[in-house]
Amino acid sequence: MTASPMSKGSNLPVDARVVRVELAWAAGAGVPDIDASALLLTEAGRVRDDGDFVFYNQPRHTSGAVTHLGKQRGARDTTDTVEVDLGAVEGVVERIVLCASADGGTFGQVPGLVLRLLDAGAGTELARFDMAAGTETAFIGGELYRRQGKWKFRAVGQGYASGLAGLATDFGITVDDAPPASSASPVTTTPPVPSASPATTAAPVPSPPPVPPAVPVAPAQQPSASRPHPGAPRLTKGEERLPVDMRKRLSLRKEQVAVSLRKHGAAEVTARVILVLDASGSMSFLYSKGVVADVVERMAAVAAQLDDDGEMQAWTFASNPARLPDLRLGELPEWLRLHVRVGEVGLFRRGRKKGLEPSQVDMRDVGIQNEEQKVIAEVRAFVRDNPASAPTLVLFFSDGGVYRNKEIERELREAVEEPVFWQFVGLGKSNYGVLERFDTLPGRRVDNVGFFAVDDISTVPDAELYDRLLSEFPQWITAAGRAGIL
Repeated sequence: MTASPMSKGSNLPVDARVVRVELAWAAGAGVPDIDASALLLTEAGRVRDDGDFVFYNQPRHTSGAVTHLGKQRGARDTTDTVEVDLGAVEGVVERIVLCASADGGTFGQVPGLVLRLLDAGAGTELARFDMAAGTETAFIGGELYRRQGKWKFRAVGQGYASGLAGLATDFGITVDDAPPASSASPVTTTPPVPSASPATTAAPVPSPPPVPPAVPVAPAQQPSASRPHPGAPRLTKGEERLPVDMRKRLSLRKEQVAVSLRKHGAAEVTARVILVLDASGSMSFLYSKGVVADVVERMAAVAAQLDDDGEMQAWTFASNPARLPDLRLGELPEWLRLHVRVGEVGLFRRGRKKGLEPSQVDMRDVGIQNEEQKVIAEVRAFVRDNPASAPTLVLFFSDGGVYRNKEIERELREAVEEPVFWQFVGLGKSNYGVLERFDTLPGRRVDNVGFFAVDDISTVPDAELYDRLLSEFPQWITAAGRAGIL
């Protein structure tokens, strides 16, 4: 059933719990591509942070209430859809603004532009708003808003000639290379929402963590170079180039790794070590406080003890994965400075971000959302394309917020037959989804996944951390060998 068309400014009550806002148009030659998006606003008419912008590169709000479902191309029209679970919207969110941007032209070049509000459960059309436009390159089609505890929908039809950047900065979104404030005014005479100055502060790039006082190494702790005992710390290429204090820390930590391996009957085990770092927006505090940099330095000791080539492969991820330059042990301080960085929202880029060194990842490509399955798939592909004589140990650090449970489970189940053990470490009390339950999931020939979480990893002593990291790895090696995987 088709609802009666709405006029600009009209509103109606919304009784459905879950609705879909579908933007439709007739695609064709010379017609710009259209992208739908949503802004979650507080009573002040602003977002709380960049995470309140849901769009193609950040498709799911952390609350789970708003999801960008993506485009569908049919015989007669193309649609782009945003789904809203009104029952799950956080209490502080008063309005959800439903936007669109035109890539490669203006909305005046888009025929048949219509916004439809659908009951997601029943599939019925609740509202229909046919929109007319001119030179606008961004558009507010409508909004869902609360009134006396109930949800309503309003047809807005407000355009911005300055594009999505101009629209977004009015609501408090951080924009790279934002247009001048004078160009951000709406095209129509509809009173604009109270605007805010665009934030311009970039995500902090942490320096390496403070160097603690050097710990003297007693002769009894130093294994004999002429007669090394099983599992003794291995001499690692590049180690001699480290600053003195960092080299001393590394030496002590390698000994702790060796002790843990001996404890679990794996003194002679070697492995390729791969590091994966969560760069999602919720990790910002851990990056800015140097916690992540400290984690990387501690994991370098694991790689140095298990593999003496002095290198470790590394990935970062949020909405998308990105492979970082290999971590060469002798370059550890500089690697920490350049590559231990949190993700960013990359909405309105004009080429590569200014000030980046050639080896650095543009963190706008990484984004800020949690998509663990993507980086798991990329690491699996790397291992397949680069076979090694030793098994691979993946050290995967995340603060949670896992919601792609089915996709993650599928990737890890398929990885059971591969020579890789996945050790996940949770940084804080959060939602780790299927990662917490993987040990109990049936139907796998071997258990290829380990998981533990800590409230504050910086307070966990090295000996305890390495023991927890490596306790299941030797068991997996034995089981994988018996199963013919290794």
